[in-house]
Amino acid sequence: MPNYADTLAELVRSHKSPLVVGIDPRWDQLPDALRQGESLADKAEAYRRFSIGVIEAVAEIVPAVKPQAAFFEELGPAGMAALGDVIARAHGNRIQVILDGKRNDIGSTAEAYARGILGRESPWGADSLTVSPYLGDDSLAPFVTTAIERDAGLYVLVKTSNPGGKLWQDQLIDGKPLYRLVGEHVEHLAEKTAGECGYGIVGAVVGATYPEQLAELRQAMPHTWFLVPGFGAQGGAAADVAGAFDQNGLGAVVNSSRGVIFAYNRPEYERFGQARWQEAVQQAARDATDQLRDATPAGSL
Repeated sequence: MPNYADTLAELVRSHKSPLVVGIDPRWDQLPDALRQGESLADKAEAYRRFSIGVIEAVAEIVPAVKPQAAFFEELGPAGMAALGDVIARAHGNRIQVILDGKRNDIGSTAEAYARGILGRESPWGADSLTVSPYLGDDSLAPFVTTAIERDAGLYVLVKTSNPGGKLWQDQLIDGKPLYRLVGEHVEHLAEKTAGECGYGIVGAVVGATYPEQLAELRQAMPHTWFLVPGFGAQGGAAADVAGAFDQNGLGAVVNSSRGVIFAYNRPEYERFGQARWQEAVQQAARDATDQLRDATPAGSL
């Protein structure tokens, strides 16, 4: 069975892009033509059509998409059915799905999360999942075990992009910030599960909005894939994420959500208008990829 990290590396190389497009549908930002009806079922159908439209626009450009589960969950069962369709469509377009659910618990509950979400043979079929580490190492172990069994991956929250993250993550413990201690454990898990590409199936979420810590963690975590949020609409520039990569342009996938999927609302893409929103999405994804290739080692892919 192939290793998740090796599969991701091959997709990044074949697309010559580290860009991940986050699928975060928001009702008030959808094209008018999709916003028909106000029921939860109507909104779920709009989210499904929009998300699949995004996937079709970017599938030839990016190695993965990252649906945010919360936007579908808030619509109840209809939203969850839409999310299932979105995941299936991504697989049909031969790209990976990082499900952004930030799950965790302990014991049998963690095992149930892992079994239900991770791997294409699972009910949800996600290739990887974001998880929180703050219940301890025993809360991560069930996810790691399932990921190994199913050629799946994990991205553990280490240094997040939101300003409030420093409240806990930067607290010093025996002279080290908490994010470094979490990072050390993640690196240990990554090294144990490393594939031929040199990276493991356990990755880390490290935000683009903290470029110094991003470079610091890259040095401290040489076997760990980074999922880097915060690029684009959240303020992180392409140059800010350069430290996340190794010299060959691997080691990191960089997420952009609003800056790509709602590009038709941005002045630089207004020429497309709402009627051609998918073309705007596609062009924004190409532009973001070019920015990353120009400003980071991803240009050597």
